Amino acid sequence: MDHFYNHPDRLIADVLEGVALTTGVHYSEDPAARILMRPDWQPDREGRDRVAVISGGGSGHEPAHAGFIGQGMLTAAVAGELFASPSVEAILAAIRACCSDAGCLLVIKNYTGDRLNFGLAAERAREEGYRVASVIVADDIALPDTDQPRGLAGTVLVHKVAGFHAERGDDLDTVEQRTLHMVQGVKSLGMALSSAALPGQRGERRSPELGLGIHNEPGARRVDPGTAEEAAALVVDPLKEALTDTDNTLMLINNLGGCAPQEMQVLARECLKRWGSDRVRCLVGPASLMSSLDMHGFSISVVAADDDLTEAVTAPTTAAAWPGATTERQATAFTPTFSRTTEPGSGARDAERASHLTRLAEAIRDSEAELDELDARTGDGDAGATFAAGARAILEALKQDRLSTGDDAELAGELGRLFASAMGGSSGVLLSILMTATAQALEAGSDWPNALQAGVERMQHYGGAQEGDRTLLDALIPAVRTLVEGNPMADAARRAREGADATAKLERAGAGRSAQVPSESLSGVVDPGAEAIARALEALARS
Repeated sequence: MDHFYNHPDRLIADVLEGVALTTGVHYSEDPAARILMRPDWQPDREGRDRVAVISGGGSGHEPAHAGFIGQGMLTAAVAGELFASPSVEAILAAIRACCSDAGCLLVIKNYTGDRLNFGLAAERAREEGYRVASVIVADDIALPDTDQPRGLAGTVLVHKVAGFHAERGDDLDTVEQRTLHMVQGVKSLGMALSSAALPGQRGERRSPELGLGIHNEPGARRVDPGTAEEAAALVVDPLKEALTDTDNTLMLINNLGGCAPQEMQVLARECLKRWGSDRVRCLVGPASLMSSLDMHGFSISVVAADDDLTEAVTAPTTAAAWPGATTERQATAFTPTFSRTTEPGSGARDAERASHLTRLAEAIRDSEAELDELDARTGDGDAGATFAAGARAILEALKQDRLSTGDDAELAGELGRLFASAMGGSSGVLLSILMTATAQALEAGSDWPNALQAGVERMQHYGGAQEGDRTLLDALIPAVRTLVEGNPMADAARRAREGADATAKLERAGAGRSAQVPSESLSGVVDPGAEAIARALEALARS
């Protein structure tokens, strides 16, 4: 299975039913006339006095055209088979369903089948007394010598302009003329790294081409861009030559179906830089607007953006697939705050507490090799290095007199920031959470034992581990509990040692890397994080 399709014969029906289910548009299930229509556009509903805007074409280009049905865009869309024009009868049925005395405008992409079938349907509708106008979109510039440029994603901008003028109540002549203004100005060009894969077929994909058609028609030439920047240049530069006014541009950036969101953002960046971001007055996308199944490519559509076109394109619409248009996109850099404004170590000093911290840090630093050895048996072997990095950071801060050893809350907060910056992995973050939450509790008036208890609770909240999960909490929780009960540090250290040693008997880890380790590898091995906590508290008890 290469794609999430059902049977190839059901693809179009499944797609259109999906559109109806997800957007709420009305859908004709008759395979002879696959018509999707605005749910509020009924013969007896208010609003039928406005011009209807109808478009369509071969399927496989979704969200075009059905995704653009809604107030302010299309009244209805007529879908043909894959890459094939809808029938004359289907188009005529759509006209009959939508057209009131105000008339309707047909938006036709410049392909032979679409021109002929929509054209004949329009003539027959006029014969029946309907007022029908039409515009033909031929925005592709890939083949400059052709007499019949193809219709591409610029068609979506045409939908938007036509729908805007129809929605505000303009008459048919005005809707047609304002739409022609967009039709005559918009230019599009695409590039694809590979062609679209047709359902049920396993043909060889085409190599990268500039101007590859949305029905896999040949492009202008083979290309071999090495970067997104080079790809953007291949598309943008010809468009700049084709557009007479490039100072106030409306740009649409279209995903042809197979580009990841990350690719589209990179391409958008490069296209805007190449064109000149300050010269793009209005931007639509990047988004998938007119695709070609899974074609791995993109297209750019541009038009000189006067006030009328900008108003039409930026106006609201209920069409589900319209991504909106932005006119204010100036990227403004800012400098984030990485540290507190107060200088580290700005609080009081306490020589005895500094001595206690030194003994603790030295004990952990000197345990690096043993902790690494423990971790190598159940993890990636770097626990000792991680804890030792935090210990060395404490020793260096003490040496430089940068810790507020005489101010409880300040000291806890400084240790929290130190652990976050000096220690790698989750252990550093967890210990930073512990000390940061402890600092907040101390600032609020708690004593050290109860503040540490608050810190442990925040560790559990964010880390997800509990006592018995074979983590450093198996030593820390019983030790803090002992302190909260009013017992001395020696008792807390003893409880931490008991908790650490007990992890060797736990054959299942509930958190951390060792949670992925088989139970036989855990048996008899003390958790290195719990061991580090036990050694730290034992050093404090001896000091």
